Amino acid sequence: MFRSCLLIAALSIVVVAPSKAQEAAAGEKDFAVCRACHQIGPNAKIAVGPVLNGVIGRKAGTYPGYQYSPANKDSGLVWTPEELDKYLTNPQAVVPRTKMIFPGLKDEQKRKNIIAYLAQFNEDGTKKN
Repeated sequence: MFRSCLLIAALSIVVVAPSKAQEAAAGEKDFAVCRACHQIGPNAKIAVGPVLNGVIGRKAGTYPGYQYSPANKDSGLVWTPEELDKYLTNPQAVVPRTKMIFPGLKDEQKRKNIIAYLAQFNEDGTKKN
């Protein structure tokens, strides 16, 4: 019985890992809609929107040097995958009066892909191992 549980646990890890990798790879392509305003990676710079390096786990409205709206700075949000999913669905509903004019991404899988892609990056823009 114990061996069966271990085998099932090991197999579930093997199945989940490629799924996240596939989502991240697809997310790089899906990120194209974000790239109009945001940069990510080692050479990322502030553009229309803030740099998204290390965004997962970061408090909203805190990227150094970016001029956030008061609504975003005062939102109290921390960018977890769940919060990002809600925000990417409808930014204005999550943070009313945000400067982000993006209408939202209704496709759930594309949102998951983008979030998986963002999760790969450390604060300095390097990719996590």
